[in-house]
Amino acid sequence: MSKARLITEIVIVLGLSIGMSALYSIVNIAVRLSREAGLSSQTATLNRSASELEWADFLYQTLGILSSLVPVALVVFLLWNNRKPHLGALGLDGSRWGRDSAAGLGLAALIGIPGLGLYLLGRELDLTVTVVPSALNTYWWTIPMLIALALRAGILEEVIAVGYLFARLRQLGVSMWPIIVVQAVLRASYHLYQGFGAFIGNFVMGLIFGWIYAKTGRLAPLIIGHTVIDIVAFVGYPLALSFLPETLGFVL
Repeated sequence: MSKARLITEIVIVLGLSIGMSALYSIVNIAVRLSREAGLSSQTATLNRSASELEWADFLYQTLGILSSLVPVALVVFLLWNNRKPHLGALGLDGSRWGRDSAAGLGLAALIGIPGLGLYLLGRELDLTVTVVPSALNTYWWTIPMLIALALRAGILEEVIAVGYLFARLRQLGVSMWPIIVVQAVLRASYHLYQGFGAFIGNFVMGLIFGWIYAKTGRLAPLIIGHTVIDIVAFVGYPLALSFLPETLGFVL
C-alpha cells in the first residue's frame, strides 16, 4: 500500500472515531475558557440519559455503543491478514487471559489512583472541570449498561488509538517513540473537554500504555485496565457522591 493511501486511510478512520472526538473536545475547551466561570465550577457529564422513557433510553444507549464500535470493526477488517488473523497480532487472541487480566488490573491501579489525585489537584488549581461520570436514570439495567459503556470506551480507544495507529505508523516508517507520543497526544486531546488536568493525565496514560504495547504487542491488558478504571468511575459514582460530595467536587 502506498504512503499516500495509508495516510488517507488513517485520516478517514480517525475522522470516523476518536479523531473527530478530539476536534470536538478542542472546540469544547475553547468554549469553556470563554466563559466567566472558572473550569472547576463547570461540569462535564460523561453518561447521561437519552430519554425519559425507559425502553427508549435503553435502546438509545445500546445503539450508541454499537455505533461507536463500528470503527473498531472497520479497523480490524482493514488490518486483517489472511496469513495471520489480526486479533492475534494485536494481542487479543485469548491465549494469555490470566496474565493479561493481572496486568490489566495492575495498570488500572497504576493509572487510576494517581489519576484521582491529579483530578483533585486540577480542580484546586482551576484547571479541570467537575466530572460527573454518570447521570443515567436508575433502572434494573443501569449498572450493566454502565459496565458496557466502560467496555466500549476501553475497546474503542485502545484498538484505534494504540493498535491501529501503531500498525499503520510503523508501515509508514515511523519509529517507536514518535508513535508513542503521537497516540498519547491524540488520547489527551479527546479528553481535553474535561480540562487541562485531564489532558496531562491522559497524555501520561498514553505514554505508559503506548510503551507497554510497544514492548509486549498485546492490547488485552490495556483494554482490561482502561475498562476497570471506567467501571470504578461510572459504577462507583453514586457511592462517591454520597460520601465525598465536596471533596470530589461532584454536584447533586
